[in-house]
Amino acid sequence: MMGAPVRTSERRDPDVINPWLTGFSCIRCQMELPVGDYPEGCPICLSRGTPASVRPVYGRLPDVVGNPQKRGMARYADWLPYRQWTSLGEGSTSCISAQPLADHMGMAGIFIKNEGQNPSGSHKDRVSGLTVTRACDVGARGIVAASSGNAGASLALYAAAAGLRCSIVATPALQPLHRRAITATGARLITAGDSLERWKTVERMAREGWFPATNYLAPPVGSNAFGVEGLKTLAFELFEDLGAERLDAIFVPTSRGDLLWGLFQGFHQLREAGFIATLPRLFAIEPFPRISRILAGESLDGSYPGSTSLYSIAGSTVTYQAVEAIRRSHGDAVTVVDADVHRDFELLAQYGFYLELSSAATLTGLRTLIEHGAIARESCAVLIATSHGYKDQIVDGAAR
Repeated sequence: MMGAPVRTSERRDPDVINPWLTGFSCIRCQMELPVGDYPEGCPICLSRGTPASVRPVYGRLPDVVGNPQKRGMARYADWLPYRQWTSLGEGSTSCISAQPLADHMGMAGIFIKNEGQNPSGSHKDRVSGLTVTRACDVGARGIVAASSGNAGASLALYAAAAGLRCSIVATPALQPLHRRAITATGARLITAGDSLERWKTVERMAREGWFPATNYLAPPVGSNAFGVEGLKTLAFELFEDLGAERLDAIFVPTSRGDLLWGLFQGFHQLREAGFIATLPRLFAIEPFPRISRILAGESLDGSYPGSTSLYSIAGSTVTYQAVEAIRRSHGDAVTVVDADVHRDFELLAQYGFYLELSSAATLTGLRTLIEHGAIARESCAVLIATSHGYKDQIVDGAAR
């Protein structure tokens, strides 16, 4: 497998690039790398046929979690590779106590982190601003991503704000509402036959000088490493909202694990900096067994297809970052059934939370673990609502 050219850049503006960013390292083999772009992850692991993502390394961590003089994701700029980025006001989403729902479930507490309040309506906005900024910084001819919906809508919006050309590669299953959100920005929408064909298109365009915002390898790695760092800010907000004592278990809708890894990195760095003593357990919610099969001993480079209406967390492959985040936080992967998720979608709405189906699956995952005795009823659970219910297409009276 040939590696794509790696672009590196000097830290040209200390007001933009974090001066404490010293390089990158592989999350598997710990190989140290200079500041640069690694769309195929660690070159050593890639050469071994076991692709793994890389993460930024900082010479020091901040003394405070959030800057009280700033709002939104900008509160945590000192923790990120760029201290300024193309911003549309992402971050500072609400974390609401759902105590009546917790009482119904027999739990001490349930909190819902509502990422649907971001500019494009999903957590992907925390990624897009940094990714677009990086693409502009290295002088890319444009930015390209493979997407099932939310990531494409977000990236197209932020690229438009930055004046950057954008192409989104999707399958024919892309919902009309996402299609409209992408094309309204002026982004080019490219249709590929299936997920693997999407990746081939992104790879070809990356070799033509387009900046790849998402994976294109099989087996895959995570999305752009500069962008994924933005997801750490979810962990910082949860810590500031709830305090360490209520961060017991966090339920995360998961496909290739960018959000799962970002949360892990955020909490890991909070522990390194002395703000928390232990990590919350991270639970990946998936619509059919993928990560759970890897945790049970199957091969990470396999394909594990399935059918689901939870389009945001569909996909047949697994990343090393997802598995590593679960193992290091002593969490697990929970498989849910579509029919159960549809019921919990309605239950959440009846308690005042109108979430995307893939986000409603977090409640189904929590229910499953309660029934199996894997979650103590005296603990608190955080459900990450990656988007709102208006993102789901309604067909014959049911969300799809």
